[in-house]
Amino acid sequence: MSEKIVQLNEEVIKGQIKELVRDSVEETLNELLEVEAEKLTQAARYERNEQRQGYRSGHYSRNLTTTSGDVTLKVPKLKGISFETAIIERYRRRESSVEEALIEMYLAGVSVRRVEDITEALWGSKVSPATISELNKKAYVHIEDWRNRPLQGGRYPYVYVDGIYLRRNWGGEYENVAILVAIAVNEDGYREVLGAAEGMKEDKDSWVGFFQWLRGRGLDGVKLVVGDKCLGMLEAVGEVFPEAKYQRCIVHFYRNVFSVVPRSKVKLVAKMLKAIHTQESKKAAREKVKAVVKELRSMKLKAAAKKVEDGIEETLTYCDFPSEH
Repeated sequence: MSEKIVQLNEEVIKGQIKELVRDSVEETLNELLEVEAEKLTQAARYERNEQRQGYRSGHYSRNLTTTSGDVTLKVPKLKGISFETAIIERYRRRESSVEEALIEMYLAGVSVRRVEDITEALWGSKVSPATISELNKKAYVHIEDWRNRPLQGGRYPYVYVDGIYLRRNWGGEYENVAILVAIAVNEDGYREVLGAAEGMKEDKDSWVGFFQWLRGRGLDGVKLVVGDKCLGMLEAVGEVFPEAKYQRCIVHFYRNVFSVVPRSKVKLVAKMLKAIHTQESKKAAREKVKAVVKELRSMKLKAAAKKVEDGIEETLTYCDFPSEH
């Protein structure tokens, strides 16, 4: 395995995000052009009614250069009525705002009313809720494709997992929902976001389902799972990855110790804990633990000493793996 195992291929990630935005910008603008044509003709494509104004006569292509790459616009051609769109010129002047708005919609789950405000700011008129709904459906197809992509990074010996709680609006009511996240390092030393999924809560069933979903997409070769001391997650790891070892997240462990330490002594205790994890071997780390526990007790921090004594071993699993990693 590579000596510098934790690396981030930023160019590849940036390229993937840029292509996702480019495709979404192109699709969004073409949909808006179609909606504008329907409003002008007062009829959908192939629809005949008494209010219809003009007729469609196909499309012509127009290239538009953006910071995310070239997009191809399919501009509707109309007979009997002039089709003058302000969308393209507006977009030319404010394309960075369009990209930011798209990313905001994808990642923040913005409301229809919010999207209406954004489109009004960008193009001068509000887009109907029905149009926004259709655009968002198509946009989220790209996100789902990414979430369910096959994992092709080879074997992933190190996997980092966590549950992040977010507030979600469901039927007008807000509730806390756990988002289960996994990041891994493959054998070539590159870090990759494997996936994220709604878990509702961090129980065993949610974690088992999450890990099985990752395995189904190609997660293999797991040797070490790093995460907080969540009972549901620990049980799920033992069931889905029985050969993998567990490493308790050091940051979470430190926070747990700090919870019983006076604020005035947190920095000193943090320095003492870090000294444990800078040792070159597990044997040396264990010897350092004894000294730290003794010192904590002399400082009358018995609760902190007990937490260190009882939980430190779970944070030393990494010592069983190559030091260069």
